[in-house]
Amino acid sequence: MYMDGFYVYVLQSEMDRSWYIGYTSDIDKRLTEHNSGKTITTSRKMPWKVIYYEFSFNKEDAMAREKYLKSGMGKRYLKNRLKRQINF
Repeated sequence: MYMDGFYVYVLQSEMDRSWYIGYTSDIDKRLTEHNSGKTITTSRKMPWKVIYYEFSFNKEDAMAREKYLKSGMGKRYLKNRLKRQINF
């Protein structure tokens, strides 16, 4: 379903609506790992759903974008970008 490359993704906990931001080359596999408790940082707030993702052909670009989205400006960008899709 997805192209070969890297994805920066935003998950939202269905438990408390908190977000998790990460990057991966296999978004379906990574979501399964988050929802099976294999990821320590997200295991307490399962289940998770993908609410946003971006694609990059380059790993370093994806890593830089992840870092940006985790910053204050990046979080503001996401809140503005997703304000019509997500109840905060």
